[in-house]
Amino acid sequence: MKKLLKNLALALFHGRFAPRAFSKWLVLLFDCFLLFISFWIYVFIKYVYDIKHLSITAEIIHFVPIFVIFLINAFIFGSYQGLVRYSGFGDIKKIGFVSLGTFVMAFMLKTILARFMPIEYIQKFFLSHTEVVFVSMLVFTLMTVSRLVIRRIYNENISHKQTPVNTVIYGAGDAGIITKRALEQDTSTYYNIIAFIDNSSNKIGKSINGVPILNPSKLNKDFVEKNNIGAIIFAIPSLSNDEKTKIINNIVDLGVSIKSVPHLNEWIDNNLTANQIEDIKIEDLLGREPIVLGKENITEGLHGKVIMVTGAAGSIGSEICRQVLHYKPKKLILLDQAESPLYDIQFELKNNEPYRSFNIPMEFIVGNVKDIVKMREVFSKHQPQIVYHAAAYKHVPLMEEFPYEAVSVNVLGTKNVADLAIEFGVEKFVMVSTDKAVNPTNVMGATKRIAEIYTQSRVTEKTAFVTTRFGNVLGSNGSVIPLFKKQLAYGGPLTVTDRNIIRYFMTIPEACSLVLEAGVMGENKDIFVFDMGEPVKIYDLAKKMIKLSGRKGIEIEISGLRPGEKLYEELLSTKENTIPTEHAKIMRAKVRRYTQDEVNREIEKLINLIPTSDDFKIVAQMKNIVPEFISNNSIYSCLDKKDY
Repeated sequence: MKKLLKNLALALFHGRFAPRAFSKWLVLLFDCFLLFISFWIYVFIKYVYDIKHLSITAEIIHFVPIFVIFLINAFIFGSYQGLVRYSGFGDIKKIGFVSLGTFVMAFMLKTILARFMPIEYIQKFFLSHTEVVFVSMLVFTLMTVSRLVIRRIYNENISHKQTPVNTVIYGAGDAGIITKRALEQDTSTYYNIIAFIDNSSNKIGKSINGVPILNPSKLNKDFVEKNNIGAIIFAIPSLSNDEKTKIINNIVDLGVSIKSVPHLNEWIDNNLTANQIEDIKIEDLLGREPIVLGKENITEGLHGKVIMVTGAAGSIGSEICRQVLHYKPKKLILLDQAESPLYDIQFELKNNEPYRSFNIPMEFIVGNVKDIVKMREVFSKHQPQIVYHAAAYKHVPLMEEFPYEAVSVNVLGTKNVADLAIEFGVEKFVMVSTDKAVNPTNVMGATKRIAEIYTQSRVTEKTAFVTTRFGNVLGSNGSVIPLFKKQLAYGGPLTVTDRNIIRYFMTIPEACSLVLEAGVMGENKDIFVFDMGEPVKIYDLAKKMIKLSGRKGIEIEISGLRPGEKLYEELLSTKENTIPTEHAKIMRAKVRRYTQDEVNREIEKLINLIPTSDDFKIVAQMKNIVPEFISNNSIYSCLDKKDY
């Protein structure tokens, strides 16, 4: 019988009704049919032992008033207007109101009519109160069950065109149960929940809606292969990062896709939807808690100020803008030469919450830091008090090929903005630098070091120049993580330049928190470096990403170091040391100082070489300014001073 009903439902959905939802009038007709069935079930029960006294005509007369009252309540509460395939608690509430309203209206109508008509006449047309309650409860049950059955048939057999993904939910608490419910209601894919995993002794061995709860020790390769598990969803959002990382490391070798439920405060209206369940983030592979800096000092330093961000459409610049807006500046000026990315951040900040509600004036300016005329116009018009200079070329291999462009933007562009900051009395100039500026082995790193040297050498009474150095940023444009994701999407291979190459990593929000913190705590000529934890081996990171993706047969290809690339990056030169600050994770670097006259003379020579477009002359002068700049795997190695 069950199979017959299933096949009938499939035939209906795949037939004329498949392309669209059932008409609401058809749903209403179906509900009336359920009322009809409920009524005659009551009649059958009433006369099952006294069939000779059954009068079909009399019962039809009894049915008409209850039918009319039911119909009125259905129109009042709109129980027939929902999409049956997506029925939920809200629809069941409407059905409950219809059933309750049917009883209440019948009771009130009988009470009113009893004042004007004999009781015998009323009984001829109306059921008793008990009988109305019975029919109302029965129709409520049938309407509710029918909707849930149809939804289940649709979700399991009709809406899911993809192959079912056998799934394990890690966590049998409230979040795990809500995750199961969200997956069952999702029509874009079909997750077949095989089991819950939980370490609570009170839960192990029990089940949730027929799904068993297992001990974590049961989640092994044999279990995965036997049940053809394709995904594990981590549904314990309250765990600390260390605990979460430990569990992930235990299951990452199972070769299945690992996903995670977001933290409770990220749920939409306190509800979880299936599209919020995402692949494990790379932050979860770093094995350290995110560094969170204090906000009190930042609030004091930024509130009510006119702030300008160069490179505002880039990964770092755009996040700086997002964070700055939370501190209620007087005005935010966003400058970038990239038209389309600037439009994107403009649309986001003007239309998305919470930024739209801040009502902070913002200016979006298309401009190039190399253009001194344009930059002077911007400074003159907007009079910024704090400048975050994030505009730069940062791709090592590309800048190794185009030193002219690297020097034009990273050196001349920085010089223009720094000089204008002094000219227009800017309070703080915060430069975003990189660990590649330490003992540089490539053109990009050397240009950033020269930019640092220039800003540090400025003699000024009002403007404080502060520099921040940090390593690679997760998810930034051109970084290794997006590259690996693209390569995974294409089926591999993942390319790693060297099996032993290592890098420091931090998240974009962490990096920008550092920049903001440096802007308020820094004094003139400070360089701040960040405790970024332990370095990450890129080869190991690639292996983990392959395992987390659940893709099999993906290889890692060693491509060889690119021009100018190091095996490892340093945060501090061997000739530098650090002193602690009030923040345990931020250190102040003590660096070699240069006189302003010396720097002006040498950088002027470098800038004068730009119009020549002679890469070798440009790089040779860069090496004069930064003697520790020793090219690695580059055509410019011939310019290195052998005795350095």
